[in-house]
Amino acid sequence: MIKNLSGIDKNRTSVMEFILLGLSEEPRLQIPLFLFFLIVYIITLVGNISIMTLISMSLHLHTPMYFLLCNLSFVDLCYSSVVTPNMLVNIQSKKKTISHSGCIAQMFFFVTMGSSEVFLLALMAYDRYVAICNPLLYAAIMTKARCMYLVVGVYMAASINSLIHTLCTASLIFCGSNMVTHYFCDIPPLLKLSCSDTSLNVVMLVFVAGGLIVSSLVFIIISYLCIAYAIIKISSAGGRWRAFSTCSSHFMCVTLFFGTLVFMYVRPSSKYSLEQDRVASVFYTIIIPMLNPLIYSLRNKEVKDALRKVRNRMSS
Repeated sequence: MIKNLSGIDKNRTSVMEFILLGLSEEPRLQIPLFLFFLIVYIITLVGNISIMTLISMSLHLHTPMYFLLCNLSFVDLCYSSVVTPNMLVNIQSKKKTISHSGCIAQMFFFVTMGSSEVFLLALMAYDRYVAICNPLLYAAIMTKARCMYLVVGVYMAASINSLIHTLCTASLIFCGSNMVTHYFCDIPPLLKLSCSDTSLNVVMLVFVAGGLIVSSLVFIIISYLCIAYAIIKISSAGGRWRAFSTCSSHFMCVTLFFGTLVFMYVRPSSKYSLEQDRVASVFYTIIIPMLNPLIYSLRNKEVKDALRKVRNRMSS
């Protein structure tokens, strides 16, 4: 499990695998936790795959807003799949281990998907801003090619951000305990285990990760302030309601996702509590990817109409 590191410190050893302690070590909670998260994961898979399939099959949903929603469902699907299957295996396994390389790989994909969701939600806010504040220019601004470039940019920026944090974490030395107080390999619990200087990692976590979250959130808030001002100027109550209804689902997703992220990452390192964080992270890694397709399908009239048409087509 460990091996000597020559050339660094003869008295130090390098941890080659980690033990993920999970959410609870109580044996009586293992089966209920397994069943709960299995059901949540199945709903996540069905919900997000259904949204992507529905959008691809319905021609009237081939618009920038639903193109972005399709990508959000894809990210949520990957986001949950990076964490949940491994957690389900560990709940039922006596050996709750993950290799050092596997841990770093999981962290890379987790941060990539998380960053992609942050950027996509900001991009979706911009889409709603253009649609409501500049409706006559919407088709010219949000063209199919431009949307494609923006989404590719989202994935590239997210991958670069993740690569920076992954390389910084991979360069750390782990020579003490290998017990991760979490159910997946996240940055804060790994920093707690490292026996090397983590000051650069903390700076990167607070200023880079925190900066991206805060700047994206500020961008979304400014977009919604402009949207609110434009809605107020609409004379008819029906027009105001229609404009508001196109943003309500996105606003709920933003509130749930960013509220948890700000709690998790936009804090000084002295405020981190691994016990609280692993419970809070369940919300944005497992629960929110399940809720997003439900929010968009239950609160969006166009999605419900498309679902009804597909159901009627299949039954006939």
